[in-house]
Amino acid sequence: MRDGNSTTPEEPGDTSALDPSNGVIGEPGAVHVIVGADRTRIVLSGEVDADLGPELQEATAEAEQLGLPIEVDAHHVTFMDSSGVAFLARLSIRSQHRVRLLRVPPTVRFLLEVTRIGELVDVVDGDDEAEFQPVGDTASGDTGPGAA
Repeated sequence: MRDGNSTTPEEPGDTSALDPSNGVIGEPGAVHVIVGADRTRIVLSGEVDADLGPELQEATAEAEQLGLPIEVDAHHVTFMDSSGVAFLARLSIRSQHRVRLLRVPPTVRFLLEVTRIGELVDVVDGDDEAEFQPVGDTASGDTGPGAA
């Protein structure tokens, strides 16, 4: 029986809860690696979950191979699960430099605190966009679904 406050589907086949216009389905995740003059920036967006696993591993390998300081821009992350947390942990362990997280949304900040990964990285509240200088046309790693 359904009352006026119920949020369960009215019909067994009702998929309105999966309608993207309801805000229930998030944006697919994407990973972009941008090589700068003095550091590597990894930009995460959308849902950072198991579907993005191979792309996260590829970004980790590329950043590690470059050997530059790494910063992760998480401004456009809408969701993160243990895959994203493991990615940040891997980066922090493998990098020769302390990893910096830029523009961390509240949901990601919560995960950093709960998992204590926040102790392994530097969380920067602002953005160093003016200071970041990409090197030529070396942006790579546009590896998420919907990456252009």
